[in-house]
Amino acid sequence: MSIEEARNRAMEAGLDLVEVSPTSNPPVCRIMDYGKFLYQQKRKAKESQKKQHVVTLKEIRIRPKIDDHDRQIKLAQAVKFFEKGHKVQFTMPFRGREMAHVDQGYQMMDEIVQALQEVAKIERPAQMLGKRITMVLVPAKGS
Repeated sequence: MSIEEARNRAMEAGLDLVEVSPTSNPPVCRIMDYGKFLYQQKRKAKESQKKQHVVTLKEIRIRPKIDDHDRQIKLAQAVKFFEKGHKVQFTMPFRGREMAHVDQGYQMMDEIVQALQEVAKIERPAQMLGKRITMVLVPAKGS
């Protein structure tokens, strides 16, 4: 139909004439409430954003001379992070004479991996960066 006829029909209905496909021959238009259409588009975008889960990187700092009980508390906190679906970075900074015992730091990181092997897997293994050892674990698929 002609453009004038389409505009008249839209005016009679109290709606808008919206061009849907301008590249086709002839261009395709639709009679609809454009404000309502935009509102529904915004709502759909908000709904899809709500369903997304953002994975964040949580950091747990451990000292080389940490006590067993304190380490267990840190591991329990890591398990809570994994249950929420977050990644966890374990960081062990070394100061002064502690640098002579870096091997004990690597050993402690291995113990952490063993303790958390049911709920997490290694994304980035323990490595020395400057004066600190860092390791990143991610939740296991099963949890």
